[in-house]
Amino acid sequence: MKKLFNRFDDFFIYIINVKMKNSFFDRFMYRITDLGGAIASTVFSISLLIFGNTQMRLIGLEALAVLGISQIIVQSVKLGFSRERPYKIRKHLNTFGIDLKDYSFPSGHTTASFSIAATIALNIPNIWIIVYTLALIIGISRIYLGVHYPTDVFAGIILGVGTSLMVHYFLLENIQNIGKIIGIVN
Repeated sequence: MKKLFNRFDDFFIYIINVKMKNSFFDRFMYRITDLGGAIASTVFSISLLIFGNTQMRLIGLEALAVLGISQIIVQSVKLGFSRERPYKIRKHLNTFGIDLKDYSFPSGHTTASFSIAATIALNIPNIWIIVYTLALIIGISRIYLGVHYPTDVFAGIILGVGTSLMVHYFLLENIQNIGKIIGIVN
């Protein structure tokens, strides 16, 4: 099984990090990746709380819950697996000078991106393709930049969507009650 995952990683990291490399993607991927970071994800969710109507505030509160739960899982799994990042192990990767101190598996940016995308898609289904496409591009950017293996990104997709589904279908009533208590949802 490990050989299968290694071949999967080898194949897709070569295509995304090496074959796709060009000056446009160098600039684009370096910038788009930040949308999946902790600051951008949190600011986006909080902005829905502050500036949104009742539905958007509830989505913002749900997104914050999903982000909190999913990132606790991500950090726990990172410590448990302790997988070094690809740029620290593999030669001939395009690395873009990024040096991260934490572990690779799973991708936190991808988890956050898919957490928010799934939360939005569950609440506003007619824009699902837009939010999932953006989340996927953020995931691909992590491979392009050499900071994650494709299996890290795949695990992030599963964690992000899975956490969103769990929160939406099993904890949403609790989130709505919290929103009522703190006065952001009627």
